[in-house]
Amino acid sequence: MAEKHFVVHGATCQCQFSEKPQTDVLLVKTHSKHYANDSEGKEKLVATSKEIGQTMQKNTFGNCKMQPSGSSFLPCQIVIQEWSGFYEKVTYSNKGNPLLEDSKATCPIGGKDCITIKDHGQKAELTEKNTKSSSPEVLYELLPGVNFSELDDAVLMINNTANE
Repeated sequence: MAEKHFVVHGATCQCQFSEKPQTDVLLVKTHSKHYANDSEGKEKLVATSKEIGQTMQKNTFGNCKMQPSGSSFLPCQIVIQEWSGFYEKVTYSNKGNPLLEDSKATCPIGGKDCITIKDHGQKAELTEKNTKSSSPEVLYELLPGVNFSELDDAVLMINNTANE
């Protein structure tokens, strides 16, 4: 699993048979317990191999090239049948395995592995834990004007809420 990210709620997916490459947002609906890249444990649920059926935000990738209709194509209706390429060494409470950024989904129209993950959904998030576990040299490179040795621990408190 080296160098691969877990896929989380909000990841973007794309089908190879979309007439004009469009993406849709993956929604985690099968559990509410397991989070990644989310210090507050509120937004980034880990997507699992149990995200089956209509589990996308819009449930469409536009028009589907596998469904010709006259001079155009019929609209795509995403219905995920199964996932492949998930991380088999971990099983969550929903009996699913975490999806990886190179996992693929099968659609009844497009066939096996026609849906790919374009963005895993995780974002870099600076937290107090990051600053405390980082070496002073790294912190000086990232924040060059700040002398951390002169600051008390309260300065390292980082609030990532959008309301403040």
